[in-house]
Amino acid sequence: MYGPNRIEAVHKEKWYWILLRQFTDVLILILLVAAGISFAIGEMGDALTILAIVILNGILGFVQEFKAEKAIEALQRMLSPKCRVLREGKERQIEARELVPADLRLVQAVNLKVDESPLTGESVPVAKSLKAVPEEAPLAERSDMVWMGTSVTNGYARGVVVATGMATEFGKIARLTSEVKQTRTPLQKKLAVLGKKLGILSIAISALVAIVGYLFGKDLMEMFLTGISLAVAVVPEGLPAVVTITLALGVKAMVRQHALLRRLQAAENLGSANVICTDKTGTLTQNQMTVQKIWLFGGAVDVTGSGYDPAGHFEADGKRVNYKARKDLLLLLKTGLVCNHASLSKGEAGWKITGEPTEAALIVAAYKAWLSPGEPKVISEFLFNSQCKRMTVVVEENGQKVAYVKGAPEVLLERAAWYLEGTEKKPLDDAARKRFEVAYVSLAKSGLRTLALAKRILLEETKLDPDDVERDLTLLGVVGIIDPPRPEVPEAIATARRAGIQVIMITGDAPLTALAIARQVGLDAPRAVTGNELAGMDDEALRTALKEGVIFARTTPRDKLRIVKALQDEGLVTAMTGDGVNDAPALKRADIGIAMGQRGTDVAKGAADMILLDDNFASIIGAVREGRRQYDNIKKFVTYLLSSNTGEVIAIFVNILLGGPLILLPVQILWMNLVTDGMTAVALGLEPAEKGIMERPPRSVNAPFLQLRGIILLGSWIGGGTLWLFHHYLASGLSQAQAVALAQTMAFTGIIILEKMNVFNYRSLRAPMPVIGFFSNPWVLGAWTVTVGLQVAAVYVPFLQKALHTVPLRLEDWGMIFAVAVPLFVVVELYKAFEWWVLKKRGA
Repeated sequence: MYGPNRIEAVHKEKWYWILLRQFTDVLILILLVAAGISFAIGEMGDALTILAIVILNGILGFVQEFKAEKAIEALQRMLSPKCRVLREGKERQIEARELVPADLRLVQAVNLKVDESPLTGESVPVAKSLKAVPEEAPLAERSDMVWMGTSVTNGYARGVVVATGMATEFGKIARLTSEVKQTRTPLQKKLAVLGKKLGILSIAISALVAIVGYLFGKDLMEMFLTGISLAVAVVPEGLPAVVTITLALGVKAMVRQHALLRRLQAAENLGSANVICTDKTGTLTQNQMTVQKIWLFGGAVDVTGSGYDPAGHFEADGKRVNYKARKDLLLLLKTGLVCNHASLSKGEAGWKITGEPTEAALIVAAYKAWLSPGEPKVISEFLFNSQCKRMTVVVEENGQKVAYVKGAPEVLLERAAWYLEGTEKKPLDDAARKRFEVAYVSLAKSGLRTLALAKRILLEETKLDPDDVERDLTLLGVVGIIDPPRPEVPEAIATARRAGIQVIMITGDAPLTALAIARQVGLDAPRAVTGNELAGMDDEALRTALKEGVIFARTTPRDKLRIVKALQDEGLVTAMTGDGVNDAPALKRADIGIAMGQRGTDVAKGAADMILLDDNFASIIGAVREGRRQYDNIKKFVTYLLSSNTGEVIAIFVNILLGGPLILLPVQILWMNLVTDGMTAVALGLEPAEKGIMERPPRSVNAPFLQLRGIILLGSWIGGGTLWLFHHYLASGLSQAQAVALAQTMAFTGIIILEKMNVFNYRSLRAPMPVIGFFSNPWVLGAWTVTVGLQVAAVYVPFLQKALHTVPLRLEDWGMIFAVAVPLFVVVELYKAFEWWVLKKRGA
C-alpha cells in the first residue's frame, strides 16, 4: 500500500534521445534542407559536405553528453556500505543497497541519535525518542521518526515501517524534483533565435536574388543555383560544429576546475550567474565538528585548527598558551576524552572518525594537547538521552572512583556544587553561577554548540546510579563546537562579490549557527529568515528580504524552491548548490544546479546540471571564470563567422545587381565556411580569459549577443574588397573564360585572406593586441597558418584546382590581395587602441 521498495530515478535519458537531440537545432535543420536541395539539383559534393558536417556535429555532441551521463553513473556506483538487519528473526549482515528503503515510527530507542543532514540540512545529529509529536511538526522536529537516507550516529532502536520507496520523505522530494521543469540556458535561447532569423533571412535573400536576377535577364537555373549558394552563405554551416567543439573542450577545462558538466551548454549559464544559492553544511563548511572555544573559570582559551585533523594549538588573547601549565584545561580535555564513545584514526584519505561528530571533536581537541585516550578502567556508565541530556562515565583511578560528566550546560549547572578555577576547587556561589551562565549563553549566541564538562571524585558509599553519582559535581568549563567553514571559502565569496555575484546561504540549520558561519565566510547578512517566517511572507516581502541580503535557516525543500523562483522572477540567473535530497527540487529549478560529487545524494546529482567533484565551494568560482571565458569566446567566433558570411552575401548580392558572372561558386562557399572558417573559429574558442574577467558584473540576460555594427562594417569591408578584386581582374584583357576563371580565383582567395585577417580583430572584443599579447593564443596562429596553407593548396594543387575551379596566381596577385586585406586589421586595431586609451584615462 506504500509503493514499491525503491526510489525512482529523477530522470535518466536513453542514449538514443541524447543522440536525437543533437539533430533538433534550427541551424542543423536548415543545413539538412540545404543538403536536400543541393542533392536535388545534382550538386552531390555540396550535399555530402553539408551532411558530413551535420553528422560530425551530432557525434561530437552525443559523445560529450553521453560521457557526462556515464560519469554520473560511475559516481553513483560507489561501494555500498554494510549494515546489520533482522531477517526471519536472525541478525544478518548485508549490503546497504539491499536494505528496504523506508521511514520508521520508533517503538524502541536507546540513546539514539541520527544524522539527518542529507534530508533536513541540520548539521548536528538529532536525539530521538518514543514520545509522539504533533502531526504538523516540521520534519526536523519529528523526534519519534527516523527517515530513509539518514544515518545513526549513536545508540540503537527498532521501529515500524510506515512508508517505503516513493512514499518516504526522501521519495516525496524525489517526486517534487521530477515535477520541476528544466530550463534552457541563455545561450541556447539566443542561438535558437539566431538560427530562426538566419533561416528566414537566407530564404528571403535567396528568393530576392533569384527573382531580381531573373528579371535582369539571367538564366533561371543559374539564378536558382545562385540563390542556393547565397542561402548557404547566410547560414554559417560551421557554427553548430564550432559551438559544440568549443563547449566540448570547455567540459575538459571545467574538469580541471573540479566541475563535471551534465549538460554541454551549462558552462555559459554559470558564467552569467547573478546569484549563487548555497547550502551551509558540507558546502560552505567542512561538515566536521570542531572545538573552537573553551571557557574555563580560570580564563577562556581559543582552539586553532579545523576539522578532524588534530593539528592546532591553544591561544588566549592572541598568544599561544602553554597547555601543560593549565591544569584546568588539561582536566577538561581529559574529561571529554574519557566520557566518549567516538574514535579517531588516520588513513590514506586523511583523518576519519567513528561515532558521533560532537564526541569526535572532543577527541581532536584532546589530541591537540597530546593527551592519549589510554584504556581507562570503566566501572559504570550512564548514557546520554534526550530526557537527561548528559552522559557519565565512572572509572577507577589511583584507587578512587572518578565520575567524568558531559552534557547541556544548564543541566550540569543544576547538579553542580563546586567549580574549578585554575587548580583551586571552590564552592559554586551565585556569582560563579552567573559567570557560567553568561559564558555558555554568549557562546551559543555566537553560533557555537555548547557542551559543559564536569568531574566528581566519588565517596566509597556512593551508589552507582545516576541520582547518586550525578550530583555535587565540580564544573570544569564549557566547550564551543562548530562545523567550521572551508578555509578557501571567504576568498571565493570575496571574488564572487567583485564579480557582481550575490551569494545567499539557504540551510536547514539553526539561525544562530547560520549567522555565525555567514560572518566567518564574509557574508554580511543583516539577519536570518527561518522557514516559518518565510511561510508568513508574501512574494513582495520575500523580494524585499532578498534585496536586503538575508540568509535563510530552518528551511524546507519547498522553501528553497520558492526562493529560487523569486530570484528568477526578478530576472536573475540563479545557481543553486547542494548535496542533500532536500536540495534536489531547487537544483533542478535553478538556471544551473550544482551538486556535490563526494557527499551528494544520487537524487541531487541526478537533478543537477553540474557536479562539483571536490565538494569545494571555491571551485565554483573557478568554474564561473571558465564559464565567462567560454561565453566570451563563443560570442567572438559567432560574430567573426557572421561578419565573414556578411561579406560573402554582400559580394554575391551586389555582384548580381552589377550584372557580373557568378563571383563565388557554391563549392567555393562551402570550402570557405566549412574548411577554413571552422578551424579558425575553434581556435578563437580557445582564447585565454581576458584580464579583469572576474572584475566585471554578470552580463544581463537581455544583453545583445551580437555586435551588429561590427558585423556590418567589417562584413562590408570584406564584401567590398572581394568585389573590387573580382571586377578589377575581369577587366584584365584576357579572354572571357580566362578572365572569369582568374577573377573568381582572386575573389575566392581574396575573401578567405580578408576573413583570416579579420580573425585577429575578434581575439578580443575590447583590448588591442599589445594588451592581450600576439602570441598568447598559439592555436589561432596555428589555425591561421594551416587555413592560409590550405588556400594556397586550393590554388596550386591540380586535383583541388579541378574540384574548386581555381587557376594559379602570380606573386603580384598575392600582393594585391594582402594590400586589400591588411588595412582591415590595422584600422580596427587603431580604433581599439584609442578606445582602450580613453578608458584608461577615465580610470575605467
